[in-house]
Amino acid sequence: GNGTASIFRDDDTVFTFSMHGDKNFPFRKEPSDLDVGLPDGCGDADYLAALDDALDEVWRRLVLYPPGLAFYLAGADPHEADRLGRLKLTHAGLAERDRRVLAALAERGIPVALSMAGGYGHDLSTTVAAQINTLNLAAASWAGRQRVKE
Repeated sequence: GNGTASIFRDDDTVFTFSMHGDKNFPFRKEPSDLDVGLPDGCGDADYLAALDDALDEVWRRLVLYPPGLAFYLAGADPHEADRLGRLKLTHAGLAERDRRVLAALAERGIPVALSMAGGYGHDLSTTVAAQINTLNLAAASWAGRQRVKE
């Protein structure tokens, strides 16, 4: 997220949006076009409410210039077992995050490129499970889009 914000800092053709632990690493964050810093320990309900508000703001800002492609950096670091993320999302909360983001893009007909990002769990299998869940939800979303076209 920080690298993306830095790379596109002066590019008005790219809109960057980041949701992250406000106090997590790196401590000095690159500003995005829309940043949502969340408090330590933020759980599923508060995270998803902030996501809904942020997505509304994204679409409000992009109404005149809808994107032709979205890059979704689906971090696993908000997971409750992550060492660095400082948030407390469950696997179910991460899955709901992914569903909401993917559904919002699908509703607007915006193609999405998915990339795994973040994830520093004590147990690597926990991070991998979160990322596999994201990939499975993205595959299901894509398959659903294909059925609608037929």
